[in-house]
Amino acid sequence: MAKKQGFEAHLEALEKIVGELEAGDLPLDDSLARYKQGVTHLKSCYDLLRDAESAVKKLVRGADGELTEEPFESEGT
Repeated sequence: MAKKQGFEAHLEALEKIVGELEAGDLPLDDSLARYKQGVTHLKSCYDLLRDAESAVKKLVRGADGELTEEPFESEGT
């Protein structure tokens, strides 16, 4: 079973691919292949961020002083 990559590993791979594409030294076929790999890493980053965001809860103190958990909502949602 393959080890699942974390956010940092996907981001590092994406940054490497961007650098290779920006250098402009790759043949077109290789550039397209690297671009597709980059898109896959980017999607994985978005998925991992979405999953992390949905796991975050905020604690809210009610009028009675009790703490309760509520879903954390970012500015974009």
